[in-house]
Amino acid sequence: MNKSYKIDFSSVNMRIDRWIRNNIGKVPQNLVEKNLRIGKIKLNKKKVKSSVKLKLNDEIHFFNFKFEEKNIKKKIKYQPTNQIIKDNENLIIDNNDNFLVVNKDSGISVQGGTKSKKNLIDIFAKSKIFENTKPFSVHRLDKETSGVFLIAKNRDTAKLLTSLFRLRKIHKTYLAICHGEVEKNSGVWNNDLIRYEGKKQILEKTKTLFKVLDKNSYCSLVEMNPITGRKHQLRKQLFAIGHPIYGDNKYKFENIKKSLSKKLMLHSYQVRFMINEIKFTYTALLPDYFKKLLKAKRLKFLNY
Repeated sequence: MNKSYKIDFSSVNMRIDRWIRNNIGKVPQNLVEKNLRIGKIKLNKKKVKSSVKLKLNDEIHFFNFKFEEKNIKKKIKYQPTNQIIKDNENLIIDNNDNFLVVNKDSGISVQGGTKSKKNLIDIFAKSKIFENTKPFSVHRLDKETSGVFLIAKNRDTAKLLTSLFRLRKIHKTYLAICHGEVEKNSGVWNNDLIRYEGKKQILEKTKTLFKVLDKNSYCSLVEMNPITGRKHQLRKQLFAIGHPIYGDNKYKFENIKKSLSKKLMLHSYQVRFMINEIKFTYTALLPDYFKKLLKAKRLKFLNY
């Protein structure tokens, strides 16, 4: 196969080997690495390592790259019903000429993948709001995390917002209900967290400002402002200090029962940023299940 592919916003910062596995076919990792090494797969016509991360408008070139055609993944876009489109349109916080702000539901992915078909981008692609354009994803939010999410309406705005996120010019505030009484009322978490790519361990430095809004001997309501933007950062950091988030079935202690909370109690509460000297602040109302647990655990939050 001799083909070239151009990278769009959805694949920015993704490793090239992961992109190949997600978009080309079930290619074994050793075969990907071998073909990168011998130059049958190149990035912008240059040899690169499998760990290199993709940038916007990069081009991946395949030269005489062969594998069994039956393993090629055929991407089938999620087709939302009119009711699902309407339900998500009802979650819109702001709709202007350049971007859309949504209070994302827990349980819905931002983009489609092998494990998750239902996603916001495909839903809004079918909305009349994007009738003359298409939705651009400019940041990520975990599937189980609710709250403020931005979708660009055009390529220029997508590029601008992506840059603002990368330069940490968009300030995010999260709320979480976690197990146990967090000892310090405020401070900074600086952690070296581990993530895995296959069997390989990768160490990532993380930083988050935090403030405990209310607590008792059973649980705490914590406000967090992440400075870095690592995958599962806040969930990992709370777990690391011994206070995992309610409803987190990945970063939890063995003695914590699933039945205590079926939803992840992590909410993207607010984002703030500035464009051309204009300040933008968006706040997402707390989900009913979040408010219900606050009440059940006798935690106070004045702003919901």
